[in-house]
Formats: sequence, C-alpha cells, structure tokens
Amino acid sequence: MPDLQDRTYTIDMIVGKILTDDRQYDISKLIAAYEYAAQCHKGQTRSSGEPYIVHPVAVAYILLELGMDTDTLCAALLHDVVEDTAATLDDVKKRFGHDVAMLVDGVTKLAKVPTFSKEQQQAENVMKILLAMSQDIRVMIIKLADRLHNMRTLKYRPEHKQHNTAFETMNVYAPIAHRLGITSVQEELEDLSFYFLDPYAYEEIENLLENNKQQREEFIESIKSRIAERFRSLDFVSPPQIDGRVKSIYGIYKKVYVHHKSIDEIYDKYAVRVIVTTVTECYSVLGMIHDMFRPIPNRFKDYIANPKPNGYQSLHTSVLCKEGIPFEVQIRTWEMHANAEYGVAAHWKYKESIQGKTVLDSRIAWIRQVLETQQASDDPEELVNTIKNDIAPDDIVVMTPKGDPISLPVGSTVIDFAYHIHTEIGHRTVGAKVDGKIVQLSYQLNTGEVCEIITSKDRNKGPNRDWLDKVKTNEARANIRSWFKHERRPENIVNGRAQVEHECRRMRIQPTPEQLMTIVKEDIRPANCSSLDDFYAAIGYGGLSLTKLLPRLRECYIRRYGASSEPQSVSPEALRKPVKSSSGVILDGIANVEVKLARCCSPLQGEKIIGFSTMGHGVSIHTQECKKYKEALQRGDPEELSRWVPAQWASNAPAAEMQVKIEVLCVNRMGLLNDITAVLNEAHIPVSNFNFHMLKNGNALLEATVSVGSREVLTGLLTKLLAVRDVISAERAAY
Repeated sequence: MPDLQDRTYTIDMIVGKILTDDRQYDISKLIAAYEYAAQCHKGQTRSSGEPYIVHPVAVAYILLELGMDTDTLCAALLHDVVEDTAATLDDVKKRFGHDVAMLVDGVTKLAKVPTFSKEQQQAENVMKILLAMSQDIRVMIIKLADRLHNMRTLKYRPEHKQHNTAFETMNVYAPIAHRLGITSVQEELEDLSFYFLDPYAYEEIENLLENNKQQREEFIESIKSRIAERFRSLDFVSPPQIDGRVKSIYGIYKKVYVHHKSIDEIYDKYAVRVIVTTVTECYSVLGMIHDMFRPIPNRFKDYIANPKPNGYQSLHTSVLCKEGIPFEVQIRTWEMHANAEYGVAAHWKYKESIQGKTVLDSRIAWIRQVLETQQASDDPEELVNTIKNDIAPDDIVVMTPKGDPISLPVGSTVIDFAYHIHTEIGHRTVGAKVDGKIVQLSYQLNTGEVCEIITSKDRNKGPNRDWLDKVKTNEARANIRSWFKHERRPENIVNGRAQVEHECRRMRIQPTPEQLMTIVKEDIRPANCSSLDDFYAAIGYGGLSLTKLLPRLRECYIRRYGASSEPQSVSPEALRKPVKSSSGVILDGIANVEVKLARCCSPLQGEKIIGFSTMGHGVSIHTQECKKYKEALQRGDPEELSRWVPAQWASNAPAAEMQVKIEVLCVNRMGLLNDITAVLNEAHIPVSNFNFHMLKNGNALLEATVSVGSREVLTGLLTKLLAVRDVISAERAAY
C-alpha cells in the first residue's frame, strides 16, 4: 500500500527534529508562525475531520526532512492562511517579513474566475507558480510538499476528486519534481497517483512484489555481501556504502504495461547502489563490478560525464549474476547522492557542498524556457501540455556533431532537435543527417545518435505547417506557430475569420463583430488578443483551438444575446449546408457552381485549399500556400478578399491527378541520376519534364514535373527519393 496512513504531525515534532540537526533555525519565528496559522485556521477542519492546522504542520515537516531553511518552513505553516482565512498578505509581511510573504503569495492560488474552464484555471495557477519559482525556487518546493501531503490523505476526498487530483499530480507535479531532481518526492507522487488512477494494476504489481519479498531481500543481501567482500582488497579514501532497493511500483508499471516488457526483461527491477568519495573511485568500482559480474550489452550509462537535465549524476550498469538474474548497479559520490535525493533542495541542506548560486540557476533554467515557450502561445492550457511532454521523466540524449549532449523527450524528431539548438536553425532546416546518413525530418531520434542539421542559406526560409504534426516538444511547436503568427498575419486573419464564421453558421448563431469582440474580451479572454483581428489570427495560425472554444462561445452568445434556431439576419445561402461539387471539393454555402483546380499551384487531395470566385467561370480551387492567395492577403483589399471562400476536400473524393514540380538537392556522384530515375520508375509515376543542374558548391539540383493524385502519393515519392544515397532534400517546388 502507498503511504496513506493517518500520521499526525505536531509543532513539537518539528522542534524536536530541529534540535537534533546541526543547521541553524530560528525556532521562535517558527513557533510564532505556527501560533498565527493555528489562530487563523481555528474551527476549520479537513475532509478527514482533523483540525486544518495538521496539514500545514505536515507540509512544514516534509520540508524539514528535505533540509529547507527557516523562512521556507514558516511559509509552509502559513501557506493557506491568505487563501482560506481572513488573513491578508500584508498581515503576513508585517509579522514575518518580505521573504515569507513572497513565498506565501507564490503558492496562493488565483481567485476563481467563473468564465474560466477548469483546465484554464489549472493552467493559470501553474503559470503563477512557475513565475514565482523563476524568482525563488522555494515556491515550487513548498507546493510539492503541499501536494505530497494532500496525496497521502487523498482517500478522504470524493472519488471523482481523487481521480482529478491524481491525474493533475501525475501530469504536472511529478514531472516538475523529476526536473528539480527531488527523486524521493517524485517517486512517491507517482506511486500515490498511480494508486488512485489504476488501483487494480497497482494491487497486481504490489502482490507480485509481496509474494517474492523474502526471495528478493535475500538476493539483494547476497549481492551486497559479495561486493563488500571484494571491496576489502581495495583501498578507498573512506569505506564505501552499499545499499539495495527495488524499483518503484509505478516504475515497474511503465516498463511492463507502457513499454510492453515482461518482468524478466526489467533489468533494473533490483538495484544495488555504491556510494564512494571521489569520481576516480566511481570508475574503479565500475571496473570491479564488470569483473565480478557479466555486463549486459548496451545497458551502461555514464551520467557523470553526461549529467541528466535535472543535474543527476551517476554511473549505471546492468549485469547478470552467476544465477542468471539481472540487476542494476548505480555508482556515485556522496555529493552526487545528495543531489540525486534532494535535487535543488540540496542547496539548502548541504550549502557547503553545493557550488553556489550559479549551479542552482543552471538547474532551474528550464523554468525560464517553459515561460518563454508559453509567451509564444495564446492558449494557457498549452502550459500543462508543455510540462507533461517536455519535462517528463523519460528522455533521450542526442549528440551534436561537436559532441555536445542534447536532452529531449522520448519521441522527439530532428525538427525538435533543430529548434532546441536555436530557433533560427529550426526555421531554416531543410534536412538532417543521423550518424552520417540522410533521414526524413519526421525521423524519431534515439539516445546516443549524432544528429547534424542541414539548413538553407535563404534567410527567408521558414517552417512548413505540416511540421506541427511531426514535432514532439512544445518548444518546437510554439516556435513554428510563432513564425506563422508573425510572418503570415494577413493570411492567418483571413483563415481564422473564415473558420469562426463557418462554425457560427453551423451552430446557428450570428454574432456581429461588436458582439463577438465583447464575448472574446469579457468571457473567453485569450492571452495576447486585444482586437478581433488578433483573435482571428490566433485561430488562423493554431495558437487557439477553435474546437475547444466553440462550446463556450455558443454558451456566452446565448447567455448575452439570446437563442435563435433560425436567426432572421442570416440569409438562406448562409444557412445552406456545405455543397459538394463533382470535383470532390466541398464549398461552404455555395451551390450549383462550376469548380476547377488551379494550375498555378496544382492543389492535391489532402492539402489545405481555398476557393476563389471568378467572374463567370465558377470557383477556382487553390492551395492555401498559393502565391496568388498570399499576394491577395498582403494587399488586404476587402472586396478582393471577400471573393476567397472556404473549401475542403470531400472524404470520399476521387483523386484527380495534377502535375506537380519537385526539386531534389543532392551531392553529385556517378550513378546518382540512375538511382533517382529508378525510384520514379518503380513508383509508376509519370514524369513530363526532367532537368539536372550543377550548382557552384559542387551539389546538383534535379527539377522534375510529375503527375500525382494526392498529397500522400507525393509525400511517399519524396520519402523514397530522400532514401537515395547522397540526396540532401526532396520537396515540392515553391509556387
């Protein structure tokens, strides 16, 4: 069972523990904070029926175990007085000083806004905490301790709140604890969350471990004894410490149920930890371990030379004992051990062994990166996704050509890698090499690979909208959206307006621009949207999800302006359902009209399209990347723009073949042309034009016009061309 026992903490326990500690604490200040908190919370109880003061005292005790200072403990005792009692922040500041008040304010939730969704409220509160912790990391350490005690007592809450709190803890707070390096808190938060999210799987793993408990303990003790016996023949600065552990329940669950491994394939299910004095001794012990036991191939990790992003350092190796049982050995120094157990909290617990503020700042630099990424997004809920995806415990380490390690989430592509190095490199990426071989931009990187990004010399080169579906990290996604946000604003406004108008007609509401602006400003309140054009642009480039906003938009419109199933102000044409033409294109609100595909951009099925109403010749269908459409957006003539109408492909539309120009950039060599033509012949794709040019830098550019029926067919062809040796890039030519 997880730690759900009803332990009652008291101020006497805190004082007693402090008296046995060699660090200096202001006990009188702590007692004053306790007495003030007890007075403020008098008469309040928790869901368990206990006096409320039990909770802040428990949070303070957890922080004391982490080694935090006097002001942090005082803030823990007072962390709910501003939010849940009549006390004010000024009261706290006058009694206990600026630092304590600042910490209390940092962990105090924002007042609930009725029009905010639950997800928005959560995101705004997390944003406030991140902003506060970017100034003082103790804010988040208090919040983690607060969440840990709430999880320990979660059984007293209603079942639906248990699930919601556990889900938030698993997706937000456990990843943050991991990134701060506080392993003990991270693993307990994960196990507690897992217990409430999937109690049956938790019990199954727990029973499995319990059934083998005696055998497991005997095995670990025998390994420790054999290693200790070998140590007697070696000289150490001070005697090493040897510990044994079993992998956490949630850690086993991830390997078994998420990564589809059997229990026997979990090589780190059992682990022995060796703690020595110096780095040199770490590597000496590693050699001794490999001499005693048989190393398992590809299971050695040197986190001393290449620390994890959260500062974790250790040597990890998986070996087999003579009985054939696999286990992991972790080797580290005492300072590494302090950092592994306490993370950034070690700065306060072991100040004399931490190298000062510079190291602390470097270990929390990711907070500023998350905040910068969030500034590029208009959707506050994106923050939760950033924490869940980009700060998750699972990560890979990819090397640059110069040997610098880059840490990324599992599943990251070369585009993620490019944007992590620098935003401009990401924007100008045209190709990539992994371990010297050309790969697709959608290639998912693995630990240990060397990635080289190939960039365009054209400073105006920008990302492709399709990249949004290929990237894993929110950092890359935010930078791509930011580029489209600033470089394609006129296009975004038109696209966004068309989407909003289309959805409003579909929902049978017809807000005027003034009414829509009122709803946006007073009800929806998206970030960075001070005008209706800002709102349209955010929808157009993907910064705001129209799908998420629609229910609230309709609800707010009806509440403010009343419901009407058939608004009189809407013309019959506007209420008509989208009409499918014989060409397989659906036009919004336009019927009985000739539709033709434009030759200037050759739209393919699967591409985003838009229609242009011609004078007496029906509607011409263009891609949304067409030069003519972009030029119309830049001119901004309202009359001209009104002739561009929303359009989309029908799901069962027949594929109409179009002639498309492609460009293949490659390193010139003998036989290259034969290899490329072989790919075209094998794909059975007609080629109507074929040119081969030598470039000044020694490379070659092949231009060809091919007939294809859909974007998928074209993408498949380009993928096959990219697989040809010495091909640098293969893409559709610009319109």
